[in-house]
Amino acid sequence: MKRWKRVTVLVAVVAVFCIFLLFDPEQYALFPKCPSLLLTGYECPGCGSQRAIYHLLHLRIGTAFRYNALLVLLLPYLFICFYLEYLDGKQRFPRLYGALTGKAAVIVLSVAIVVFTIVRNII
Repeated sequence: MKRWKRVTVLVAVVAVFCIFLLFDPEQYALFPKCPSLLLTGYECPGCGSQRAIYHLLHLRIGTAFRYNALLVLLLPYLFICFYLEYLDGKQRFPRLYGALTGKAAVIVLSVAIVVFTIVRNII
């Protein structure tokens, strides 16, 4: 990936994290509401992610977990995939990249997301 693209992605990520660090999604209308929840009354797999990120950035892991446990549990995976995709990690670790983004990984993640969505709406 070209250097300017990497810098652009990193600046965007830092900007988003700064917004989440400074503004509580529960208190500001800046953050969008979930259309799925508004239309159906059921929480989608992403519901609570904005609040979870806010609390993670303030080191309130338990609170973040209550808002969206799946996001908190997948953070190490997401950070590794971000590194592999945007910071030339896939050239250094092609087997890891293949394992984390291959067909089996997609199936496991899809099943986990579906199960999480069903369970969170039952409980």
